[in-house]
Amino acid sequence: MSEKKELEVSAIKNGTVIDHIPANVTFKIVQILDLYNHPGAITIGTNLDSITLGRKGIIKIADRYLSDEEIGRLSVVSPDVTLNIIKDYQIVEKKYVKYPKQIIGVVKCTNPKCVTNHQPIPTKMEVFDMNQKSLRCIYCERVMQYGEIELL
Repeated sequence: MSEKKELEVSAIKNGTVIDHIPANVTFKIVQILDLYNHPGAITIGTNLDSITLGRKGIIKIADRYLSDEEIGRLSVVSPDVTLNIIKDYQIVEKKYVKYPKQIIGVVKCTNPKCVTNHQPIPTKMEVFDMNQKSLRCIYCERVMQYGEIELL
């Protein structure tokens, strides 16, 4: 008995494929990258079968390549995603997301007394512990663990 394999998501000619996204954060990535305003084609798949994650998401963005700053922002919600750079339907580069040294204007400080929660000041977080994926607010020094990080 032969097993039929099908692509679950169609290929793109040029652009970026964000793969190995935990299914529950797929649409957070759409928000972080402001893909609602992207003029090109976007394919979003979620709850796809994954050997390592159980269920995963994938986002294919035609004719767009992510900046280092955007890649750093992805790390906040999904530090283990893989980025595939596509040119002429071929993967020409694979990138792995890493926490940047500083994250500006993406994460809300959980300290209710922090100045960023009372003044029009962009939040600034630095990586406190790379292994635990925790962040520290530059202003009030509150440390936030990965599970308590909230996006703006």
